[in-house]
Amino acid sequence: MRIRIAAVGRSRRSPEAALCATYIQRIHTWPVEMTEVEAKGGRNVGSVAEAAALRAAVPPQSTIVCLDAGGKALDSVQFARQLDKWAVEPVRQLVFLIGGADGLTDDLLNSARLCLSLGEMTWPHKLARVMLVEQLYRAQQILAGHPYHRA
Repeated sequence: MRIRIAAVGRSRRSPEAALCATYIQRIHTWPVEMTEVEAKGGRNVGSVAEAAALRAAVPPQSTIVCLDAGGKALDSVQFARQLDKWAVEPVRQLVFLIGGADGLTDDLLNSARLCLSLGEMTWPHKLARVMLVEQLYRAQQILAGHPYHRA
């Protein structure tokens, strides 16, 4: 199973981008790539234009997971088990979508196999990326029986 994280906005050389890269390098169970998109028209173009840019970053026949405050909250073990289940199905391409400041459109949310919440607090989008890749790394460690999760 390949994993792509498609997120609105550019991180460039930020501390968040460095953290994402560090965790992605540690993940060996699944190939993980970060795809950053920007809607045509620059900043503040709205969620519909961002949705089109995100949709273009989703390969055909991908399984979509949307990160959304109203989504389902999974603990780390549940998240690991879900990833393992998809890998066995087999899901060939899993795409996590992270929207911009206005969130994701209903069209994208409705196309998702799962809408996932990172908790009830609101997180900056760049930190949501870090939290997601850390959870992917943690899931790998859980599935391998590594003590990282319990430490």
